[in-house]
Amino acid sequence: MSHDVEAFRTRYRAGISPFYNPWLHALFVLAYGLTCLVLFASTLEQVRPLEWLTVPLALVFYNWGEYQVHRNFGHRKKRLGALFYKRHTGDHHSFFVAGRMPYETSRDWRVILFPAWLIVLYSLVLFAVWWPLAQLNGNVAGLFALTLLGGYLSYEIFHACEHLPASHPLTRLPWIRQMRRLHELHHRRDLMQTHNFNLVLPLSDWLYGTLHWEPPQEQRQQEERPMTLMRHTVEIAGQPEQVLAYAASATRWPEWHPSSLRVDGPAGPLPTGSHFEEDIHAGGRDGHLSWDVDEYVPGRLWRAHARGDNGLSLLRLTYECQPCTGGTRFVRTLEYSFDSWLMRLANALLLRRRIDRESAESLSILKEVAERRLPRQDAA
Repeated sequence: MSHDVEAFRTRYRAGISPFYNPWLHALFVLAYGLTCLVLFASTLEQVRPLEWLTVPLALVFYNWGEYQVHRNFGHRKKRLGALFYKRHTGDHHSFFVAGRMPYETSRDWRVILFPAWLIVLYSLVLFAVWWPLAQLNGNVAGLFALTLLGGYLSYEIFHACEHLPASHPLTRLPWIRQMRRLHELHHRRDLMQTHNFNLVLPLSDWLYGTLHWEPPQEQRQQEERPMTLMRHTVEIAGQPEQVLAYAASATRWPEWHPSSLRVDGPAGPLPTGSHFEEDIHAGGRDGHLSWDVDEYVPGRLWRAHARGDNGLSLLRLTYECQPCTGGTRFVRTLEYSFDSWLMRLANALLLRRRIDRESAESLSILKEVAERRLPRQDAA
């Protein structure tokens, strides 16, 4: 496989015109796109609050369109999209495969970016849509065109970031890091026709059930190490959906978990791919955890993993909810491992018992706080 990829890259690079300038390519797309954005923005006049709703609706529409075009024309050979299929499945997916995702020279941008003429064609279609809409409502027309053109530019930018070398600073940004992983999985031969078609936000993948996540190989190897496991259960008077939504809202952990000091991340229950940071005091030690959410099934399951300091190599946390007579049976499973033998010894002698007590205490507090804050379910 590696030899085939290298051979294809050699052939593809040899076929690139000597007059091709990757910097001119990228700058033209960016400059032309920004110019059109300014033109559409100049049509806006005193936008009313209700008209601003055009933006989220257009974003959802663009996300759906991105998904459909990528899935149905980029990975299915049809006469109408033959050129796109050849450039995408034929060239892009042959040039980049899982494990060989970064570009190596700027001339490789030729197989990452759309052809420069495509943004011109796309903008002409937007102007053709904008004109009749503007006769009805100029602000709605302008916001719709702005959002769809912004979606195109964000696709180009994110796709380029998803093929950056791993050492690039942008790859450490949480959103980009997650989308890079999803895109690498999409480049696996067994997944490219069925999963992870969104490149900027995996909304349509989630809605259509085609979102697929696996941890990187390095993480899987760490997960194979022996881990300390703790499982605690409590019954909470509340619906499973409400209980799990509250427990999976990481910013509210300090309300009920005595080890959680501060959480920096999005509010509300965190979906797959979310990232957040947490300051803790566990087992008698201060520490910091960097979290990524692996799975969220409302009312049933929430799972995340974290990296930490103080020698903590990996921490896995799983919340499970099951309906029961009293409302919800909530199960919290904590797994963790340390790198150094010294910390593993300290865990066996001292830390494990302390963390187990804190975990049991946290569920008692969770029950009390959740039953006070959440709506009580109707008696059967």
